[in-house]
Amino acid sequence: MAEMDRVRGTQTQTTQEAQGPYLSILTQYIKDLSFESPNAPAALRARDKAPAINININVHAAGMGDNLYDIVLTIDAKALDDKEVLFQAELTYGGIFKIENFPEEHLTPVIFIECPRLLFPFARQIIADATRNGGFPPLMIDPIDFATLYHNRMAEQNDGKGQTQGQH
Repeated sequence: MAEMDRVRGTQTQTTQEAQGPYLSILTQYIKDLSFESPNAPAALRARDKAPAINININVHAAGMGDNLYDIVLTIDAKALDDKEVLFQAELTYGGIFKIENFPEEHLTPVIFIECPRLLFPFARQIIADATRNGGFPPLMIDPIDFATLYHNRMAEQNDGKGQTQGQH
């Protein structure tokens, strides 16, 4: 009976708790996508060396109520040959996640590590397609260690709090 209730979406709180942690992507979306090659077609010529590619990645999250979270992955990739911009690709890619039954201390890591990890392959493909369609080789961004990014961000926040408290 509990399985039938779960399929119909009419679970009781007791049934949900018995099921354990639950994470699901309800939808994914492109919020913003931009590709620029300001020096095309000259930027497309053959080069003696590979361009420098700078990639910045950010993760933002917002609660939406009812255990729903909007997780947004922002990727900014810029290719430079000396000071000449060959291309710049910017993507804001999001997903609505349903997250239930995680202990409070695990909820933030799930939001900032697991959710972006699930979104990343799709965002990576969009960036690769945009750069390829812009006349460049597809930019295949290396896998991202979101756990390390999360831990570094937490350490920076803790250092900032320590410095502020130390100044009082």
